[in-house]
Amino acid sequence: MQSSRPLGVTIIAILAVLGGIGSLLSGFTILVLIPILGLILGGILIIIGLAYFAVAYGLWKGLSWAWSITLIISVIGIIVGIGSIIVGNVGAILHVIVNIIVIYYLYRPNVRAYFGK
Repeated sequence: MQSSRPLGVTIIAILAVLGGIGSLLSGFTILVLIPILGLILGGILIIIGLAYFAVAYGLWKGLSWAWSITLIISVIGIIVGIGSIIVGNVGAILHVIVNIIVIYYLYRPNVRAYFGK
């Protein structure tokens, strides 16, 4: 593992934190607005938010599992984005492009070295 964190990894980690905050806020909002039915959806969003924080920590520290999880999440994001485009959400193209850039970036030699890959 190299000693200095690449700038792109820092940016991805910060985006993961922001995603975690968004998921937590959404989860708590749903819990408040729909107390019984919202328990399931709100709970899922809260768990996803906490998972985002864990991945952000792993990215920040250069842990190899965070590289793998980010890669998996990005592939899933591309698949979901393409599905969204197919059903008419043309704006999802941005989502697909960002995930492609993240995957490309994760495979850069200096980034792989930072994660010990």
